[in-house]
Amino acid sequence: MDLSWSHQHLTRRRTLAAATGLAASALLRPGPALAAAAQYTNPVIWQDFADIDIMRVGDTYYASASTMHYSPGAPVLRSYDLVNWEIAGHAVPVLDFGAKYDLNGARGYVRGIWASSLAYRPSNRTFYWLGQIDFARTYVYTATAVEGPWSRLTTISTPYYDAGLLVDTDDTLYVAYGNTTISVAQLSPDGRNQVRTQEVFRTPSSVGTLEGARFYKINGQYYIFLTRPANGQYILKSSSGPFGPYTMRQVLLDLRGPIPGGGVPHQGGLVRTQSGAWYYMAFVDAYPGGRMPALAPVTWTADGWPVVQLVNGAWGTTYPSPAVPAPPRQVTPMTGVDTFDGTSLKPRWEWNHNPDNTKWSVGDGLTLRTATVTHDLYWARNTLTHRIQGPTSTATAQLDHSAMRDGDRAGLALLRDSSAWIGLKRDGGATRVVMVTGLTMDGNWNTIGTGTEIASAPVSGSRIWLRANADVRPGAPRPGTFSYSTDGITFTRLGPAFSMGNDWRFFMGYRFALFNHATQALGGAVRVTRFEVSTP
Repeated sequence: MDLSWSHQHLTRRRTLAAATGLAASALLRPGPALAAAAQYTNPVIWQDFADIDIMRVGDTYYASASTMHYSPGAPVLRSYDLVNWEIAGHAVPVLDFGAKYDLNGARGYVRGIWASSLAYRPSNRTFYWLGQIDFARTYVYTATAVEGPWSRLTTISTPYYDAGLLVDTDDTLYVAYGNTTISVAQLSPDGRNQVRTQEVFRTPSSVGTLEGARFYKINGQYYIFLTRPANGQYILKSSSGPFGPYTMRQVLLDLRGPIPGGGVPHQGGLVRTQSGAWYYMAFVDAYPGGRMPALAPVTWTADGWPVVQLVNGAWGTTYPSPAVPAPPRQVTPMTGVDTFDGTSLKPRWEWNHNPDNTKWSVGDGLTLRTATVTHDLYWARNTLTHRIQGPTSTATAQLDHSAMRDGDRAGLALLRDSSAWIGLKRDGGATRVVMVTGLTMDGNWNTIGTGTEIASAPVSGSRIWLRANADVRPGAPRPGTFSYSTDGITFTRLGPAFSMGNDWRFFMGYRFALFNHATQALGGAVRVTRFEVSTP
């Protein structure tokens, strides 16, 4: 990162911040027949999953991540080996926190689901998600399976900033939270209300800022795991109970990360394997792609402090794979082909803000009916997004555009606060394939550029294949390129390379995005019959 942590934090604190949390799972007995592959490579997920909370329930590992304004929010990842992950579901089914999350008179860009907490409560076999929204209040959702259905358990008037949820060994629920001043709250036995809250630690001025709490009980000691954005990790320890007093120790600072050109691994969680080994999953700032999860083993000192295991003084690019039981099945890949069969979207998809559910359907492909009349893609509802797979990947969408109407705009975008797209413009009864760039927002996430068409070609028939290639390796030149095909075999490049932005302040990385909006009147539609994300 080219900004100092202090400058980054002050800007971030003013505009939004990122929240986080964790639950400590019970220490379970080792499973049968431990088997390990040779090595794994970092980042273990080269997709944008930031502010990670991680835990184990039995032989299964779960993690959650920030999603900001994307809906559904708070994805829950699942793994059996800490290395291979799938998206199992979302803990927040809809961002029903105000009209701005519907793109109704206002917009929720860089708000919504920040760092949040995921926990499992063995006493009622229930998963808990907890997070604050808009510095106003805290929401708690529960489910008996991570796939859902998730439902809102309660709303708590205290906004637990960067919260970590702990299910103690006596089943009491505690929340660690705060920025610089760290507090601990105790919840009622049903988890619906706050019983008590108390400041437990004030960060020394020599450290600066600590946030991103994760809360654990390990060997009878209470730990609050905290990040110093965006270059350090610290931990607090109490031998006297969840309300302290706590002492502090540095875990890492300015540590070289595993992604060339990327940042320092930080802000994540600790997890214990069935055999008793410990790991730390953090994220690495690696824009334009986002913040990528990286995994490192952890040992403990005799007096109970964690130590990250380094390779040549850095967070390792490779480590021996965790020794865990053989997985019961292979996880579902996060890339590949989707033909939009079934009755719902697969969990790899998230909408830009909440969708208008009357304007889309799946089953026979994905049908996107125009939901908004606008010249601004950032105001258009029902834009469907897919994370980019790093370091480079290609998205190809097959569209049936026979039901487009005059004034409609449909296509495939590289979407962020500076965007470009390839797609179709239908005007005066004629359809053209175009490349558009110059879609931009300012630092308050207001649109300052709705895009300029810089290349086009006439098309006929009813089908077209649109392709976007994204190189999200940090540094220069970060190119995104676009092409199209009328037969699905031969692709023609359209327009110059688009240089993807790498400023951190939007927090989320670039995504592939499918869209269809009107500029004149509603009523048109496109059907995406096939979508594929592939890697070289």
